[in-house]
Amino acid sequence: MSSFSPFTKEQLMPQPEMLEIKKQKSELFIGLPKETHFEEKRISLNPDAVSALVAHGHRIVVETGAGEGANYSDKEYSDAGAKISYDVKEAFKCNIVLKVEPPSLDEIELMNPQSLLISALQLKTQDKKYFEALAKKRITAIAFDYIKDEHGVFPIVKSLSEIAGTASIHIAAELMTNFNGGNGLLLGNIGGVPPSNVVILGAGTVGEFAAKAAIGLGARVKVFDNSITKLRKLQQYVHSPIYTSTVQPKSLAKALMRCNVVIGAIRGKDRSPVVVTQGMIEQMKEGSVIVDVSIDRGGCFETSKVTTHSKPTFTELGVIHYCVPNIPSRYSRTASVSISNIFTPYLLDIAEEGGFENAARFDKSLRNGIYFYHGILTNRTIANWFDLPYRDINLLIL
Repeated sequence: MSSFSPFTKEQLMPQPEMLEIKKQKSELFIGLPKETHFEEKRISLNPDAVSALVAHGHRIVVETGAGEGANYSDKEYSDAGAKISYDVKEAFKCNIVLKVEPPSLDEIELMNPQSLLISALQLKTQDKKYFEALAKKRITAIAFDYIKDEHGVFPIVKSLSEIAGTASIHIAAELMTNFNGGNGLLLGNIGGVPPSNVVILGAGTVGEFAAKAAIGLGARVKVFDNSITKLRKLQQYVHSPIYTSTVQPKSLAKALMRCNVVIGAIRGKDRSPVVVTQGMIEQMKEGSVIVDVSIDRGGCFETSKVTTHSKPTFTELGVIHYCVPNIPSRYSRTASVSISNIFTPYLLDIAEEGGFENAARFDKSLRNGIYFYHGILTNRTIANWFDLPYRDINLLIL
């Protein structure tokens, strides 16, 4: 019998184990430029977040005055360990640029090639030149309004929607006063006086938080939405008996005739559906208030038209209309803290994983937010919208 063995003596000897190389932590170099978009007052990181990042060995450059809109001074950022820059170019020359609003074409021109941009995208306001400029600079861009976590939630969008929902009731309450042209009613309920009637269109996050705020003040609330599932969830979330209905024109018209306030928070795929016609508004009480939170998607009232924080209202058919698209910016400090609290763990994770490339490889929520990767468009919606070439991000990050 042959004593031939297919293995050599060396192959049968114990071999050294190949261990995974320990990840090398990455030092982040982050720029916070001042927001230049009209009436934008938020900032992506507050001083507490900057302090936490600096404590982990990261460098932050803050353009002078960047936090003023949210009532944060340069001194607070300096005390937190950031460098205050008096040159706008310096903040944009950092490896990572954090903004709330998407950068302008001029601001993209200031960025270094291969930089990482984290900001909102606001697709409806963009044009083809914006994406061509990012491609030219080979920018990797993350839209924070596209980041979706492991629970299927868009954390920053949800947080800002919570602010908008709660704020819509506060705004309506202020507009109901005599000094703002309202009918002089107090939004809520006090002994011996009938409560105010509030109609909410939409049972999503904005509708939920508007309902909670209105119920907390003692108002009678009616919520309309065509999703029975959303209406059922809303009834669970508000912990109070509440009138809910699908959008039936006759029942909606009756509710609008009796209400003092109506909040519009219905979203559509491309545009918010117009569910309240001019005829319905004609039947509403004089001095009643409309707050159209969905105006950033066209609005759900036939009479809606975009207004600004400096001139927020107009009166049409005797009804006060508030149609400002960016309600969270009105509460810039709260919104800044909220955004900052969501950004900070992502930034620390990017550093722990040894840089953005590794973090995106293992963090699906970050990949969901990427729409440009080293100058390559990776979002199918944008590609279809602007007729641009597209590559799947999962084929680029291995």
